[in-house]
Amino acid sequence: MNFEEYRRHDATGLAQLVADKEVTAAELLDLARNRAAAVNPRINAVVRDVPASPTDAAEGPFSGVPFLIKDLAQDYAGLPTSRGSRALMSTPVAEHSEIVRRWQDAGLVIFGKTNTPEFGAKGITEPDAWGPARNPWDLTRTPGGSSGGSAAAVAAGIVPCAGANDGGGSIRIPAACCGLVGLKPGRGLTPSGPATGESMHGAAVQGVVSRTVRDTAAMLDVVRGGEPWGPYVPGMPSSTFASCVGADPGALRIGVRVPSAINPSPHPEAAAAVEATVRTLTELGHHVDELPRAPFDDAALARDFLLTWFVYTAWELDEAKRISGAGDDAFERDTLILAALGRATSGVDYVDAVQRRHEHTRRLTTFFESYDLLLTPALATPPPTIGEFDLPVVLQRAADVLIKTRTAKVLRYTKIVDDMVDKNLGWVPYTQLANLTGRPAISLPLHWTAGGLPLGVQFVAPLAGESLLIRLAAQLEQAMPWSDRLAPV
Repeated sequence: MNFEEYRRHDATGLAQLVADKEVTAAELLDLARNRAAAVNPRINAVVRDVPASPTDAAEGPFSGVPFLIKDLAQDYAGLPTSRGSRALMSTPVAEHSEIVRRWQDAGLVIFGKTNTPEFGAKGITEPDAWGPARNPWDLTRTPGGSSGGSAAAVAAGIVPCAGANDGGGSIRIPAACCGLVGLKPGRGLTPSGPATGESMHGAAVQGVVSRTVRDTAAMLDVVRGGEPWGPYVPGMPSSTFASCVGADPGALRIGVRVPSAINPSPHPEAAAAVEATVRTLTELGHHVDELPRAPFDDAALARDFLLTWFVYTAWELDEAKRISGAGDDAFERDTLILAALGRATSGVDYVDAVQRRHEHTRRLTTFFESYDLLLTPALATPPPTIGEFDLPVVLQRAADVLIKTRTAKVLRYTKIVDDMVDKNLGWVPYTQLANLTGRPAISLPLHWTAGGLPLGVQFVAPLAGESLLIRLAAQLEQAMPWSDRLAPV
């Protein structure tokens, strides 16, 4: 098998070739490693090697298929999980994450870890620790974040599918930037342990980015289900997610909303992505309504998301210091700013923001009494350029002084916070809804800009809506195929 043949197959197809003895796991691993050697110097997607022995791959639905895991919340025993931070680059972990165990039990051959921003705290992947990951469709642009390294590796053909996770859009944003499928499962459906019961009060979940809907569905089948140390036992569908691929979704009623409170005038390409999708949905027999207003308070939801994110970043930084013994100089300026904002938040304000998730969930639930799905752009703009969100030099110097004098909490009352909010959420205002409400959502690569960049659209479903999302996604994959598109890297 050569690379062109390798690239034509998704993970499900490669697994079948291994099962039929048409190719060996060792040959596939060589192809994946050779592709990484050829393109990774340009995209910086894979940041750490993992010792891999394909002959030891377990018997499972993906036996012998090369795979990459994210260097955040996907621990591999004996190796560091850097979380994108210089502070943790040399601190090994003691045991595998449960999600890694399940991937290994499925027969996947894990041979590397992928780039991520520090603590996954941004929608871009430009950590000081590893350097920026780059989008295979345009090396001057971001592959998104925080699973940007995984998405870049899949889009570049290193692997057909890779590990990802999502606390505010970190599966869907990079999928939308890189022309991939990105499903965020509902709260609790995939494991978070054993290091934690549920991350970010359940807002963060584990999953993958892939090129095909059938891979996304089959990968969800091999990792779904609770764990002994988890907070609850999730409800399981009566059939496999893989069986939903090709199944008729029925005639759906879909509400669509393009403007947001954070970005009332998204880029014309974002609107074009939704318009093209609406046309196809209508041709397929679905009923689509344009919503005159958002079915929830998106401005309040954004504030609540950011407030809890600031506090969580402060906790992450302190935990990293406990683990590594590092000081402030081991962390990025932006991380220190976010942590300072988190420490300036009162406990009452934090609980208040977490409690308001119930209000957001109730409003979305009311929407789902009339509609089966919510459709939005996945991104409000095409993928930004590398370095676009760097703080201006004047603000960098001001922030450094405040951090060194331990008065950085005053940043909460300066323009710097507004700038960070506008820049960091202005291009991705749609994804946090599914995290705070715990609902499943998927980004599909249904549009390419005039300049040849991917730009995904997002569907949000009610509780236990993963099967419906997969059925509709597979139908759209047939009507608007994308997997034959190759990134030019």
